[in-house]
Amino acid sequence: MGIGGSILLIVVGAILTFGLKDTDLGPFNLDTIGWILQIAGLVGLVLTLYFWNSRRRTVVTPAPPAGGTVIPPTTDEVVERRERRY
Repeated sequence: MGIGGSILLIVVGAILTFGLKDTDLGPFNLDTIGWILQIAGLVGLVLTLYFWNSRRRTVVTPAPPAGGTVIPPTTDEVVERRERRY
């Protein structure tokens, strides 16, 4: 959904919930629809931020210098390699 879509759902839900005086539209209650849209937008925003944050944890190790010796990482460093599989 993305951040933009999530914020759009939250804004439209807030308008339906707090911005309208007449809350009934036939069999539909606009307050309830507004709260549902806000919750869906909030869940989408949290999931988007969670997955974006999990992408940033990848550590890229630099290539060894040409013709030089390879220095192994010390025990204090954490090196993680991930392969993308589609």
